[in-house]
Amino acid sequence: MTNNDTFSSARSAGRALSLLPSQTINAVLTDLADAAERESASLLAANAEDLSRMEPSDPRYDRLRLTEDRLRDIAADLRKVASLPSPLGKTLKQTVLPNGLELTRVSVPFGVIGIIFEARPNVCFDCFALCLKAGSACILKGGSDAASSCKAIVSLIHKVLALHGLPVSTVQLLTSHEDTDRLLTATGMVDLIIPRGSQRLINYVRKNAQVPVIETGAGVVHTYVDRDADLQKAIPIVLNAKTRRVSVCNALDCLLIHKDRLPDLPSICRPLWEKGVVIEADETAFSALSSCNKTQLCQASEESFGTEFLSLRMAVKTVSSVQEAIEHISRYGSGHSECIVTEDEDAARLFLAAVDASCVYHNAPTSFTDGAQFGLGAEIGISTQKLHARGPMALEEITTYKWIIRGNGQTRA
Repeated sequence: MTNNDTFSSARSAGRALSLLPSQTINAVLTDLADAAERESASLLAANAEDLSRMEPSDPRYDRLRLTEDRLRDIAADLRKVASLPSPLGKTLKQTVLPNGLELTRVSVPFGVIGIIFEARPNVCFDCFALCLKAGSACILKGGSDAASSCKAIVSLIHKVLALHGLPVSTVQLLTSHEDTDRLLTATGMVDLIIPRGSQRLINYVRKNAQVPVIETGAGVVHTYVDRDADLQKAIPIVLNAKTRRVSVCNALDCLLIHKDRLPDLPSICRPLWEKGVVIEADETAFSALSSCNKTQLCQASEESFGTEFLSLRMAVKTVSSVQEAIEHISRYGSGHSECIVTEDEDAARLFLAAVDASCVYHNAPTSFTDGAQFGLGAEIGISTQKLHARGPMALEEITTYKWIIRGNGQTRA
């Protein structure tokens, strides 16, 4: 199939999806969840082919890896999306004009959504589920690292679609770099592009796309331990934010600590060291830590701040106030997820109001920045931009709207 045929068939599938009853969509998702568990052996075999081409030390390895537990979680997310109410046909605004015209703003599908991603095969399941539920066809372009996994997953989705008499063009997989460029320039055929991956990928899409783009930006994530932080809260919050999964975009990259809490820094870092984290500390923090662990500690450089590590590395920066922490985040953050740990309500209010990010936390780890954790079922990505969608992008964020106007013969003067 040529790219024009791919885009044309996706457009036709999108039009058909907008008319499907919710019961059919939910049945497809439930059956796909069952199939993912039933066919886990073949999915894991395909994933093993991809893993064999990547060094386990590569930060992308964990993102690429599927396991029985992860497939069960994927199946649970599919069932969760099926259980959610449809985002389509909702009345968002309604009014009657003085001339009697009735205006209603109603949620509708985009039509065709293209998703470009790297070594995360679970994206195939997530994006298909959300796009289907939101009435849009999707065109997937995965990275070559996940080629075998994505092919197996999309093949499984096609089998389930066929069982329900739905066009397999509802979801399509592109494979080449040339396909990416054609997708980015498919104006009139593709309604929206969503990139998921590194800053390099996002920059490439932003630079070359002629189709509208919603960025799901890289995460440069901070946690600020304030002067009035509860240490018994700070220790597990920092540990969970950093080590739950180091390769994901909500993982902690830089710990900001108030200068008055430097005596507590070894207690905060000790569990991190036990997990293998290497700490790049500024001069003040380095002095506070150097007597504790010299093998997993090094001096920070300017490059330590503003880096998305995606590995067992983390920067530490000493600050003298909540205002200085906010200024550091403003300079080095990516607008993804930021956290303050404090018992001072005034400091918390200032941080929550002043920090410009899609998700801002008080006394909870940034690891919660996730569509499923927010009760959204799944997500297509975390948007760090401010137009249309911000934060976890789920069903509502991948719909648009149209105005419906009902009259009774009125004409305009």
